Amino acid sequence: MRKIITYGGYFESFIQTLNPQELKKVDYLVSLLATEDRLPSKFVKSIKDGLYELRVKSGSNIYRVFFIFDEGNIVVLFNCFQKKTNKTPKKEIEKAIKIKEAYYADKQSQSLGL
Repeated sequence: MRKIITYGGYFESFIQTLNPQELKKVDYLVSLLATEDRLPSKFVKSIKDGLYELRVKSGSNIYRVFFIFDEGNIVVLFNCFQKKTNKTPKKEIEKAIKIKEAYYADKQSQSLGL
């Protein structure tokens, strides 16, 4: 079982915008991330540099939740967005990479006691 944490409040802000059916679907897929060793590419896709996207489809809406694995066990959820084009927008990937860098910087400063 993996531990799921969030960083920066992005995930929390995102789920507040969802309707009950969409929220149920996101909760289900996040629970699969916590309990399953491997998920099909229908649900999880590697983006780059250790960044992944959780793929959520609810009705005609498509959502993406960026995340990383940390220490092989913890899944850290980052920014999320509603997908409206075929390709994941580059600005969303760049935003997720910046959040990832901030996460590791914060983690390092905490371990150094700063």
